[in-house]
Amino acid sequence: MSDRELYRAALDATGKAYAPYSGFRVGAALLTADGAVYTGVNVENSSYGASICAERTAFVKAVSEGCREFVKIAVASSAGSALPCGICRQFMFEFSESLTVITGDDEDHLEAYSLSELLLKGFRLNI
Repeated sequence: MSDRELYRAALDATGKAYAPYSGFRVGAALLTADGAVYTGVNVENSSYGASICAERTAFVKAVSEGCREFVKIAVASSAGSALPCGICRQFMFEFSESLTVITGDDEDHLEAYSLSELLLKGFRLNI
């Protein structure tokens, strides 16, 4: 799947976001190693700490279906380019430190980053 197609899926997902407090709608589209795509949106809550970002929603959906190998994730927002927050960066690192993160103002102006570039010293527990 091309970066543009993945970004388009993330952008399409923004319409399903639940963002009554911030109005900042975010969509994510996660590509697994076997070619499946899982989308996610941000879901806000009156108890702000109970909110969840689009990236983690996509990962949780994929992991709950048994996926553990990921290639890239596209993130789009109602305001254009959006990079994952620190919590999402660490959460995604748990599964794929070499993940590619794609974002941009639109599908003609995309940028790609490695997760390791965005999270310089991510960690995993040695268990």
